[in-house]
This record gives sequence, structure tokens and C-alpha cells, in this order.
Amino acid sequence: MGLGTAVKETPTQTASRAAFGFDMPLLVIVVALIVFGLVMLYSASWDFSRAANDGDAMFMFNRQLMWLGLGLAGAAILAFFDYHRWRGLIVPAMAFTVLMLIVVLVLSEVRFNAQRAVFNGSIQPSELAKLVSILYLAVWLYAKRDMLKDVTFGLIPLGVILGIIGGLIYLQPDLSAAATVLMLGGLLFFLAGGDMKQIGGLLVVAGLVAYVIVSASLTGQQRVDDFLAGIKDPLQASYHVRRSFEAIVNGGWFGVGIGKSLSKVTGLPVPPTDSIYAVVVEELGWVGGVSLLGLFGALVWRGLVIARRAPDMLGTLVASGLAIWIGLEALINMAVMVGLLPFAGNALPFVSAGGSNLVTTLAALGILFNISRQGSAAHVSDHEWRSFGAVANLRWRNGRGSVSRAGRLRSVKK
Repeated sequence: MGLGTAVKETPTQTASRAAFGFDMPLLVIVVALIVFGLVMLYSASWDFSRAANDGDAMFMFNRQLMWLGLGLAGAAILAFFDYHRWRGLIVPAMAFTVLMLIVVLVLSEVRFNAQRAVFNGSIQPSELAKLVSILYLAVWLYAKRDMLKDVTFGLIPLGVILGIIGGLIYLQPDLSAAATVLMLGGLLFFLAGGDMKQIGGLLVVAGLVAYVIVSASLTGQQRVDDFLAGIKDPLQASYHVRRSFEAIVNGGWFGVGIGKSLSKVTGLPVPPTDSIYAVVVEELGWVGGVSLLGLFGALVWRGLVIARRAPDMLGTLVASGLAIWIGLEALINMAVMVGLLPFAGNALPFVSAGGSNLVTTLAALGILFNISRQGSAAHVSDHEWRSFGAVANLRWRNGRGSVSRAGRLRSVKK
């Protein structure tokens, strides 16, 4: 079936979709990731939690279960909350997020040499900022879709928005979260149909800003220096990455078995959070590590399928941004642990201990499910999709400048 041909469902398929309401492959993938994450967190956190919490080996796991329950409740609510209503709520949500980012800096609650959390380390506003930034930018780009080629209404306001959020996050300091927000902003501008010259300029400016930030930050310089040294000689990498290499090598192809990791008790830094992928590969081997990567790849794939079936451009931008964000977070975490990126501190979604990341990730999935529920039977405006279909066609068909038919992106192979 070609991309220009609309997908037609049989009456049985339509009835099944209406009965379940959700994208069932995505639901299966999410359940698999949640179960996988709980099993691995239980294994990775036992000794660490007992040492850090007065002998309570179940402390971190029990807290993760509490956050999971809260996140699932939020996801269920958002799955039935019309995503179009975010157009009226996103400005207050963004104002609250900015306020929380400022509160983090004012309270000066320092943990691990950073000011990222409030309420005794329970909440990290930077995680909320990633989710809200995607929603805000999607709504803003959707509202300005006819003026994006005008620098005054397109690139400059986008830069201001990203600069404020990214700057507040960077001051914590959280370089990886700030970089994630900037990358997602550029991606959404790309998907919304931003002019190629503007996008090129944005990439140049972003590269210069990143260089200045890293040059001005001792933490950033040290991480980049350690990364470059590790590329030349793995034995010269940072202590964290060297211990991760040790765990990965020890795991081999099929791992040493769940619960039998040695590195988590012999010096691997924070195995339940930043380093949990190293524990996964040590206990389940490369087979387990690649399988986890495959699950995240499948999640992104289903998210993009939902984006292409969305009833309007707003749904496409939101779904694309949320799916790619989750995949990007996972990819960065895994790449750092195998020495392919400078150390970033990103959580591994569903697997790393941490309530803020888990709750915001599940909230994003709730919104994705809502878009999937509305996308199956909705009628899409040809006029609204014409510009989006054209820019997507230009960039994903070998660079040819032809203009796609209206609604091309609404169809997808089964």
C-alpha cells in the first residue's frame, strides 16, 4: 500500500478500535517497559537502597511503585482529556513550570553538586519542563503555522522561548536537560514546516551556543574532556564510564543473571539511576540490552504512526515531539553508558529510579493515547495539512522539491 493511499479498516477492525479506544501495540510496549523497568530497578537498587536508607533495601523500589501508581492515574486521566484543550491551558502550565524552575534556584537545595529538585529531592521541575515545552511549542507552532517563514514571527520568538527554558535549566546546572529542550524545539520547528534556511541558521546558532556553554562550564569541559580521552583510549575515560565498561564486558552476550551483578556492589556509581543500563547489560547481556533498545525503538515507531494518523497538525506535532523525546532520553542514557556520548545524567525512562521522570513520561503517553483515540475516526482538513505534507515530502524523499498531495501524511501502512 503506497503512502498516498488512505488506510481502510474493515468493519470488524473499526469496531475493535472503537471498543478498546487505544493504540494496542503501544499499550503492549508500555506494559512491557514498565514490567522490565520494575524488575531491573528491584535488582539494581537493593544494595544501594539498603546502604543509603538505614538498612531499608526496599525503600527505592517502594517509592518507585508509589510514583508508578500516580503516573498511571495521571496517564489514564490524560488519555481521556482532549489534547485540543491544551491550547487554553498551556500558558498557565508554562508559567507554573517557569516558576518552579526559579524556585529550584532560589531554594538552593543542592544534591550531587546540582540544584535540580525541591521537596527533599522528590520533584525535579526540569523533567516537567521538557513535557510542558513540547506541548507549548506544538501549540505555538500550530497557531503560527502560516507565519513561520517570517523570522520576526518564527525563528526569533522560538529562540526566545527556548532560551528562557533552556537557560533556567542550565543554571541548575542540568546541561543534558537544557540540550534536550533545545533539540526538541528545533525538531518541532522542522516538523511544523519552518524554512530550511531558518533551520540551518538555528543549527549554527545552537552549535555556537553549545560551544560557549561547554567552554564556560567547568562541568561541561570536564565531561567533554573525559569523553574525548575515552574515545582515544577507553582506559582513560571517566571513572563512571570505566566502571560501566567493566559491567558490560562482564555481562557478555547473555549476562550473569538477574540479581547477580557484581559492579553494582563494587563501585558502579548510582546503579539504580544513571548507571542502570550498565546493570541491565551485565545481568541480561547484550541480548537484554539490545532488546530494551528495541522496545524503545518500537515505542517511537508507534508514536510516529499515531502522529501520522492524528486528526490535525497539532496532534501530529504533539505526538511526534512526545514520542521522539522519550526515545531521545533513552538513547542518550544508553549511549553514555557505552561511551558514545559525554556523560549527560539523563534518566532511562521506565527503568531508572525517579518519580519526576516516570510521572512525566507516563503523562506524555497518556496524551499520546488520547491522540490515537481521536485519530482513528477524525476527519482531517486538507488545507491544514497541505503545508505539513509538503515540507515532510521535501525532507524525506531524497531532498526532491516536489510538493506532496494534501493529506499524504495521514495514511500509513498497517
